[in-house]
Amino acid sequence: MTAPHSPVYQEYYTRTPFQLLTGAGWKRLVAFRADESGITLGGAALRYHRFFAVLPWRDIETVAVWARQNREEKPVQNIGLKLRPGVPGPPGPNRKVTPRDAERYAPHLEYEVVRNSRRILLWKVDQARLAAAVQAFAPEVRLLFPPVYQVPPVRGTRLGHGSGGSIFDILP
Repeated sequence: MTAPHSPVYQEYYTRTPFQLLTGAGWKRLVAFRADESGITLGGAALRYHRFFAVLPWRDIETVAVWARQNREEKPVQNIGLKLRPGVPGPPGPNRKVTPRDAERYAPHLEYEVVRNSRRILLWKVDQARLAAAVQAFAPEVRLLFPPVYQVPPVRGTRLGHGSGGSIFDILP
């Protein structure tokens, strides 16, 4: 538990019955934490301990809270890190993302930020508290909140979800 006016910033995953089914129990799982020792990235629900990582401030260059959005869905938010040269990346779901895949998925970001990202799911980022924590513990670390990347619509004749068209428009 942190003091009420402490610069430590911590978010927990929202508890769900799914936790009980995966064997995680009903305990509160840390999704993200920024404190005097560095940044803690929680793992995904099914692989919490496998993807859990703590990175010291001396290894971090940038913290980026970013999002991407298709026309028909809400923005998918992520938090990612750019690490100093030579520092191995944390374990995580994006470790096998190639630079080409990262360019297609988030062309507005550096490859390393995409690779070292976690999806913000079942928790939210308080930008003001995150900024206060980074300023208090590592003022040399850049904090970025790039605008939401809007995925360009796909051109062609295919009818997609939310296109306004239907298969019934072409039937006799």
